[in-house]
Amino acid sequence: MAVTKYRIVSADESTIHNEPHVAESRITVRQLHALVEEAGNRPDHIADRYGLDVGEVYEALAYYHRNPEAMEQIETRHARAATEAAQQSSITPHE
Repeated sequence: MAVTKYRIVSADESTIHNEPHVAESRITVRQLHALVEEAGNRPDHIADRYGLDVGEVYEALAYYHRNPEAMEQIETRHARAATEAAQQSSITPHE
């Protein structure tokens, strides 16, 4: 009987922005979701591009959909950080 070894590092154990990611890589579950489900790339192409097994891509997508509340919190945190960065880097003319 084969033993399944899961390759997703949870947000609690992650050192990459406290986001779940594929073990031994720097690609996050959120990035893989965006590349495949939002941008419409094929999982096998993304796997090849990032040096992953296609199963790891599908595992990341499954993780994303099995943990909707956690992923929504991460999305919200990123949106807030992007807004704050944009506000801090805006150049406004002085009168």
